[in-house]
Amino acid sequence: MTAARGVPAGAVSTDGVGRAGVRGRLVIAAAGLASRLPEAPLVAAAESIGELWYRTAPAKRDQARANLGRVCAHLDVTGRGPVRARRAASDPEALERLVRASFRHAARYYLEVLRAGAYDLEQALEQVKVETPDELQAAVRGGRPVIVVGMHFGTIELPVTILAGFTGHAVTAPMETVSDPALARWFATTRSRVGANIIPIRDARRALLAALRRGESVGLVSDRDLTGSGLPVPFFGHPAPIAAGPGLLALETGAPIYAAAARRLGVGRYAARVVHVPEPADGSRRERLTAYTAAIAETFEALIADAPEQWWGAFHPIWPDLVAAEDRS
Repeated sequence: MTAARGVPAGAVSTDGVGRAGVRGRLVIAAAGLASRLPEAPLVAAAESIGELWYRTAPAKRDQARANLGRVCAHLDVTGRGPVRARRAASDPEALERLVRASFRHAARYYLEVLRAGAYDLEQALEQVKVETPDELQAAVRGGRPVIVVGMHFGTIELPVTILAGFTGHAVTAPMETVSDPALARWFATTRSRVGANIIPIRDARRALLAALRRGESVGLVSDRDLTGSGLPVPFFGHPAPIAAGPGLLALETGAPIYAAAARRLGVGRYAARVVHVPEPADGSRRERLTAYTAAIAETFEALIADAPEQWWGAFHPIWPDLVAAEDRS
């Protein structure tokens, strides 16, 4: 093994760990400050940062424009979604307004992550209007475990918070590994306050199966195929690889799948929807898994249609034929 540049042979370079530690301390300090300040001016600041991000990130801007253009075209054909989205199917200026708004909403999500320690479970639930109360009651009826699938849309944590509040137990969810131990503890602590039991994404399937078999619900964000093993299913009229993990978990355990999303209505106000994804009745295991994944994608379409500009998954490649130049390289 060769020594790292500038590091004597046999020594261990701590540059990466040191940088991660500095970043972690800065994030924790910013979170402490954001938790104590009034929300409204912070939201205004976050939206200003989102505007600056829009102006300085051409590749993400191109990717979002391509993806949201496809979404709006399909909404226009099917007659769904708000007028501003259907208009964007044929009006480039209307589409660009949605793209700009998507950057502002993404910046607001990062602010919400920083402010996660500012409220507890009860306070979080007070901010949310549940638009599908019957579906939510069906999800938690009898205390059975369920699989909640979400997206990079609106605020991710609130659907898990709602489920945890109604079931009375934490929802197990995987998260990418954070290199800084102090920052990792901060994420785990703040998310536990709003009902999420964070596990490492490595070997997550085993931990999620164990949680379901203990009678605990699990949550996954699955609108992007991060592993390269997604199943190609129709998504806004075109095939896209969608993560198959939720369907596999459901077929192995019998736990039902519910898709959930929470979109912003204003400062500190959200609307949430919980939608049951029906289990396919017939076919081979592979056919049922594909049908389950297609049903999840169809449910995602309905949730995104409410506010396409809040789907910040659009910053990333979703469809193989719509990949921005920087991502393709």
